[in-house]
Amino acid sequence: MRPQTPLEFDILHVKTPHNSQTSSVDLTLPLDHSAIERILPHRYPFLLVDRITEFEVDKRIVGIKNVSFNERYLSHELDGSPVLPPTILTEAVAQVGGIMILAKPENRQRLIYFAGIERVRYRRPVHPGDVVEIEVFVVRLRSRMGSLKGIARVDGKRVIDGTMTFALGPMPGQQA
Repeated sequence: MRPQTPLEFDILHVKTPHNSQTSSVDLTLPLDHSAIERILPHRYPFLLVDRITEFEVDKRIVGIKNVSFNERYLSHELDGSPVLPPTILTEAVAQVGGIMILAKPENRQRLIYFAGIERVRYRRPVHPGDVVEIEVFVVRLRSRMGSLKGIARVDGKRVIDGTMTFALGPMPGQQA
């Protein structure tokens, strides 16, 4: 078994708008929890993405969030049944989009900031035992900003959708 590099992928060719040359990125799907931790700075208990199952560079990504009974941030509906708060669900969608952006070689030493949300609609509650499939599409990408459209589904039914804006910045201690 060979040692793992900071991020191992099958070879994908990434062509950026800033550079007409392609660069290689290693990406093996599905990305598991440890691979996601090499991309996102989030850690337990706030790393909300369990797996990445599909990835099209600069186009779309699909991730999975398994909701369990021992989630520390579950709230309760009026009837007492536990539900995943919509704000946590929104953050899970943003994290899947963040993985797509930070997996690119030119963004690996940057942080992604949640800059805004628009037209987010919560369609139905998410309960423990649900498997949330989160799909994120690129709406606009620029060198330091962009927007993404996210849709989350449980059993094929939409539970949330909306558009999110992000900004990229330097890691602490680095110059912009």
